[in-house]
Amino acid sequence: MFGVHRSSYKYWAVRDNSLSVEQIKLRAEIKRFHALSGGSAGARSLADMLTTAGYPLSRYRAGNLMTELELVSCQIPQHNYKKANKEHVEIPNILNRQFDVIEPNSY
Repeated sequence: MFGVHRSSYKYWAVRDNSLSVEQIKLRAEIKRFHALSGGSAGARSLADMLTTAGYPLSRYRAGNLMTELELVSCQIPQHNYKKANKEHVEIPNILNRQFDVIEPNSY
């Protein structure tokens, strides 16, 4: 049925799903480093930090573990500068500049 042999399904159904001690430590370290970064570390930076700390980890595996642990990289938004629409109070427009362009390349 569905191209899967019975023996394969039975072997898969009774497999051991428990995590090893190393896997539990790795997940705890990923959570710790993600919390240390303030939630801004993504898969690449977590992989670099954990590899430096002695846990060899690729960014793909880090991304999969982040998905399992439901960790999301939240970057701090950039500052948006406001466009000044009003004249400056301290500096008056002495020259009375007017920049109304009627057509391009005209004087």
